[in-house]
Amino acid sequence: MTSRIEKDSMGEMSVPADAYWSASTARAVANFQISGERLPADFIKAVAIIKMAAAKANIQLGVLDKKTGEAIVKASKEVIDEKWDNQFPVDIFQTGSGTSTNMNVNEVIANRSCEILGGNKGDKGLCHPNDHVNKGQSSNDIIPSAIFISVIIKTHQLLLPALEKLHLSLQKKEKQFKNIIKIGRTHLMDAVPVTLGQEFSGYARQIDLSIRRIKDAGSYLLEIPLGGTALGTGLNTHQDFARIAIKEISAFTDHKFRQSNNLFEAIASKDGALFFSGALNTLAATLMKISNDLRLLSSGPRCGINEISLPSLQPGSSIMPGKVNPVIPETVIQVAADVMGNNNSINIAVGSSLLDLNVMMPLIAYKLLRSIDLLANASTHLSEKCIDGIEANEDRCRQLVEWSMALVTPLALKIGYDKASEIAYEAHKRGKTVKEITKEKNILTDKELDDILDPKSMI
Repeated sequence: MTSRIEKDSMGEMSVPADAYWSASTARAVANFQISGERLPADFIKAVAIIKMAAAKANIQLGVLDKKTGEAIVKASKEVIDEKWDNQFPVDIFQTGSGTSTNMNVNEVIANRSCEILGGNKGDKGLCHPNDHVNKGQSSNDIIPSAIFISVIIKTHQLLLPALEKLHLSLQKKEKQFKNIIKIGRTHLMDAVPVTLGQEFSGYARQIDLSIRRIKDAGSYLLEIPLGGTALGTGLNTHQDFARIAIKEISAFTDHKFRQSNNLFEAIASKDGALFFSGALNTLAATLMKISNDLRLLSSGPRCGINEISLPSLQPGSSIMPGKVNPVIPETVIQVAADVMGNNNSINIAVGSSLLDLNVMMPLIAYKLLRSIDLLANASTHLSEKCIDGIEANEDRCRQLVEWSMALVTPLALKIGYDKASEIAYEAHKRGKTVKEITKEKNILTDKELDDILDPKSMI
């Protein structure tokens, strides 16, 4: 492979001839051979959005040559359009400020700008990664801003639509099952009757609340520290830079970003990221609860609860013919567990905001964006491959209601708790229904018994 020599403040580095990155990136690739995983393309695109907006702002302020600035804008748009996705090789596990990734983007945009201006890669006289592309910026305000921008964009493009779809699927099942009476369960033990529709209404409400929580948590990510540079003082940037650049970012993304109220807080801490991760973690717990319930309610088909049937998607055993497992709920549960682990990592990372800078920002970016991807895909699969195809086993629901000892509950109002308990225990011991035992004791008339033990009156 042919190479070229690039220089940075520490000296010379050999770089592949066709690479758009330069010496700083080459050092990062050599220094951080940890996971083999790169920061997500969504994050790189967010950095490029900032570079594009920064160039436009600096042109307007007269601190960047228009021709150079326009080349930076064009090169940035190419990165945003994913034209150069193979040019960002830096490992996730790198310097905690994300400086290596910021410089990687600066170098790719600078070298591509050189070509746009008619020169060659590495001609820093035409376009310099620090002096031009990074003008008025620092990794310390670029990386946190890019985290928030990428999370907001991906949440609105991917996660919220998936959750809206899941919410709609659950609402449809709520209506479909509204008249199907079944037995409720607390502590996994028989409880009073409920409709299958009422159970699904609870699931629908959980997703609705998750959507609201995510939107609320996302509102805190609209504050970005751009313009704070290294610590929040705004050193080496024009006083109007942030205002113009953030306006450009808002226009391009169609989200109303604004500068952080306190730049020192925004650079030194990442509490907003943790708060948002908490909303994702809550969603993960919700999806786990719903999926576990679906597994239990569909258990069987002959020796379990079997009140509902899930779509049959694939054989469930390599040794037991005819076995079909709840594969989608189990997939979603594993996703939820992974997201919970991501939240724990973010919790630790946000606690690593040492003095004036958080030093685990690449990990925060990676974990947040991964959780969004996982939750969006899991929610889509749950709605399309599971919820939409669920059918109620009405005869089984009816049978379990009639057989349940919990029907004795409304009797307590008429004959007292102790006598009702005696009937329940006797019904269980003798293998009869509550209604049969009560009728034997001639405590109530047939009409009273029919009225009191009518499941419809209990829901």
